[in-house]
Amino acid sequence: MRNHGTNMSQTQIPRIAVDAMGGDLGPSVVVEGAVRALKELNGKARILLFGDEAIIKSELLKFGTDDLPLTIVHAPEQIGMDEPAVAFRRKKNSSIAVATRMQKENETDAFVSAGNTGAVVAASLLSLGRLSGVDRPAIATIVPNEFGGCLMLDVGANSECKPIHLVQFGIMGSIYAKHFLNRPEPRVGLLNIGEEGTKGNDLAVEAHKLLSVSPLRFVGNVEGHDVFRGSADVVLCDGFTGNILLKFMESVIDLLAGSIREQVSKSFRAKVGALIMKPTFRKLERMLDYAEYGGAPLLGIDGVCIIGHGSSSAKAVKNAIRVAVRFVERKVNDRIQEELRLYPGGRVGTA
Repeated sequence: MRNHGTNMSQTQIPRIAVDAMGGDLGPSVVVEGAVRALKELNGKARILLFGDEAIIKSELLKFGTDDLPLTIVHAPEQIGMDEPAVAFRRKKNSSIAVATRMQKENETDAFVSAGNTGAVVAASLLSLGRLSGVDRPAIATIVPNEFGGCLMLDVGANSECKPIHLVQFGIMGSIYAKHFLNRPEPRVGLLNIGEEGTKGNDLAVEAHKLLSVSPLRFVGNVEGHDVFRGSADVVLCDGFTGNILLKFMESVIDLLAGSIREQVSKSFRAKVGALIMKPTFRKLERMLDYAEYGGAPLLGIDGVCIIGHGSSSAKAVKNAIRVAVRFVERKVNDRIQEELRLYPGGRVGTA
């Protein structure tokens, strides 16, 4: 495993590479988020902005950054959101390719990007490699609920999985839940169409068998509605299912928010009621806002990669950077490796 801890001790603070060109909203939002993160972190991190130097410098003029630990790394090429994942091979001077290459060379400790997810995953996996004992990396995201949220993975890195991969996801997800959701003994559930272990397709049935004899605190199958009820702290699924569920949830949240605003605007009584309920609405908005949770870690790679939502706001970028800093400081990859070594046979599975 790459020794990020040694390099961090030499530089004293985590070095976070940020893809300034990634995301639907452009460099202005990413640069603002990076500046806000540095001001809040107050010297606890250094940021390297990757992208077109002239554009980044122009955006930085909007802020007072002279005293901030901020560096620009020129990367003249850009990978579009609609380009294939392998575009990073052709565009070797893109922000994604250069940033992952520098992390491989131990010049940075983590990478944050709201850019092309496929390209970020492919570049991170092929440049940095996998942690020992991990066959497939997984994107893990926090799904909000009234109990502080649960972690769901995979939500997009693997369209197809083997049962043993879901066990690996469970081990990695449990470590992350311990250190980021403050769950000392995370409950792990398998997303399925019913509670019984015999329900579902072959992947679900076989995964249930393996999880039942794993060192995890496996609580069995959980159905879609259980995700919001807090029945599990970590929810496992293949990336195809997880990505569909994630985007469906996002659309429902947007629909509800839009409907509430529309109804409130229709009458004076509704406006008065909304004013009274304003503190409650703000609390609900914070709970459902993906920007509050930062980015989604790509667990299982021999490095640190935090993937932001394509439409990330400056607030979301700021919080994604804070997630990256915590990931490095808490040595999450070291802890994942330790847990994998405890698994019978010393390895969870084979690809």
